[in-house]
Amino acid sequence: MRKTKIKRLYLIPILSKALDVLELLEQNHSPVTLEDVFQKTNISKTSVYRILKTLVHRGYVAQSQDGQYRLVSRPRRLRFGFAVQSADMPFSDAVAQSVTAAAAAAGVELLMLDNRQDPDVAIQNAHEFVKKRVDLVLEFQVEEHVAPHVANILKKADIPLVAIDVPHPNATYFGVDNFEAGFEAGSLLGQYAQRKWKGKVDWVLGIGFSEAGSFVQSRITGAFEGIRERLKDLPTDCYVRLEGRGMREPSRQAVMEFLRDRQKGQRILVAAATDSSALGVLDAARLLGHEEDFAIVGQDCIPEVLEEMRSRKCAIIGSVSHEAESYGPRLIQLGIALLRGYTVPPYNYVRHRLVTPDTLNGHNDTARQD
Repeated sequence: MRKTKIKRLYLIPILSKALDVLELLEQNHSPVTLEDVFQKTNISKTSVYRILKTLVHRGYVAQSQDGQYRLVSRPRRLRFGFAVQSADMPFSDAVAQSVTAAAAAAGVELLMLDNRQDPDVAIQNAHEFVKKRVDLVLEFQVEEHVAPHVANILKKADIPLVAIDVPHPNATYFGVDNFEAGFEAGSLLGQYAQRKWKGKVDWVLGIGFSEAGSFVQSRITGAFEGIRERLKDLPTDCYVRLEGRGMREPSRQAVMEFLRDRQKGQRILVAAATDSSALGVLDAARLLGHEEDFAIVGQDCIPEVLEEMRSRKCAIIGSVSHEAESYGPRLIQLGIALLRGYTVPPYNYVRHRLVTPDTLNGHNDTARQD
């Protein structure tokens, strides 16, 4: 007699357990504790805890202040607007990848638009977010003068705003502590000058980003303070700010102009507001044959800068990582918390970390996406 073939069951054990928990909550008309769920389902307490926390995070379950859980009506899927600074900029692209992945993991629908580092486009995108009726906007645009306009468009539509790296009126700030990040860069430059040049420095250049406003410019202020703490005898008039607009070519042109009438051999420390600016400074130094006279520290740890540092022959001696991979999870959590009425700090700072050729080998691979 032919044996009946047993059909294979394609089950996902943890999903099956999560459904058991949901069904138990559905059967109970009053809140239950974690211990109740554990006792009635026979699922391990660790799994029960993680399932309940996930269901709370996704909005299927509510948790009271005394720690009890109850099933709630399923809310509609949240929809966030996300305006990226520019798809052409490495750090902005890394942040966009992080936010996209985090939104998908949290079940948040994401409407992403590119500001193209253009203030008029940022305004158009703000109107588009209003038109599409998003629940909240994550705004990554660096033109300080247009920030009030963008913020006002969203405020009139009663759409909460999280501003990334550049503060906006009536918005929750998320980004780097610019002064501290700059100070670390300056300290490294000062240490380098003491060790390699015996403290003899002719110029200190801050390659700024004035369009982003004073908040981002404080990266340069902090860097100058970090250098002053190490090199106390440098005269004030050797500190010079140049405008680089956070980009490679304007930074290259500014430094080329600065070097035009200066002799080779003058030792120059450079604090750049971004890694793109740092690369522009490096381009200028190489074109004029001055690279050995430079020590440069940037911000963002973009891949090209990391590759330059790996050579150990480059004038770029460090960069401050803003941990782009951490932006997404924290931004999505922050947005959800705001929409659920939780109190959040007005300023939410990301981690930052100094990376040098000496520490690069131990630098986490994910951070290389900054």
